[in-house]
Amino acid sequence: MPEPRQKPVRNSALRSRALSVAALPLAPLYGAWLAYRAFHPRRRAPHESPRDLGLPGTELRIPFAARKYIHAWLCPGSERKVVVLGHSMGTDKTRSLGHAKFLHDAGYTVCLFDHRNHGASSVDRALLGLGDRFASDITAVVSHLRGSLGYGPARIAVYGFTFSCFSSMWALTHEGFSVDALVCDSGPGHDVPPLLRRSLEAGMFPLPGLLSGEPSRSVTTGVMCALGPAMVRAQWPPPTTGKFAEIPLLFMSGERDDIVPPSSVDALAERYDQAETHVLPNAGHLLGLETDPEAYANVVLDFLKRALG
Repeated sequence: MPEPRQKPVRNSALRSRALSVAALPLAPLYGAWLAYRAFHPRRRAPHESPRDLGLPGTELRIPFAARKYIHAWLCPGSERKVVVLGHSMGTDKTRSLGHAKFLHDAGYTVCLFDHRNHGASSVDRALLGLGDRFASDITAVVSHLRGSLGYGPARIAVYGFTFSCFSSMWALTHEGFSVDALVCDSGPGHDVPPLLRRSLEAGMFPLPGLLSGEPSRSVTTGVMCALGPAMVRAQWPPPTTGKFAEIPLLFMSGERDDIVPPSSVDALAERYDQAETHVLPNAGHLLGLETDPEAYANVVLDFLKRALG
């Protein structure tokens, strides 16, 4: 016998596809807007500060252009060992406070900063060359620590999270910039477009209903994944020579990370002889510290002890 209940379902699918086809002219524009939004996210008011976790915190405003600055918090500890903490895409330095806490408790001076267009840092509406621009946020923070704040003799590690992992590694291509170690959590991956695609699939970017079905979804995704790397304008992956062959690297990835899976991190790490990798059991994207705080901190602190002395 026929199954009449299937007909409404079939009609609904046909209507959805028809609407998606009708919305197709908007898909490229929306994909371009998503690529822009990835690097120019909406601001969120900070909901925490170092003092909420019992950390000493001094505000810093580090210039990167006329009347523009990177906003940072400095939590003083050892004058000889410093860790500079970034943050993930679309968030801000408050998301790194838990990491700052275990690092400071271990004796390190910690500096948390907001990338431009994020948190309390200034807006930069540039469309192109974003790889060098975000990397220069890191070089500006480290230079300020070494030059203006008296940490010149210190050994310094940079600690990135997905988005800022890419920036942290790319900063090493900048002339005259060097650090003593690099820690990367949940990235970077070997290829950039899959990261953007998986971020969209995970709901990290808004996708209206009209564009969520095929064929509009594929066009939106394709444009976003093509324009994102074009806006960054960085030759990825980075070289394996020079500073990249000298600086100790730690790459951590979550076993259950669907956005930057361990296989993508491992593919990048294999290029560098001095790189160490660690897969965090049962952890999702950026959830290593929450999943097992003690084990996570032990991995990081062991690496930093060997890398910074």
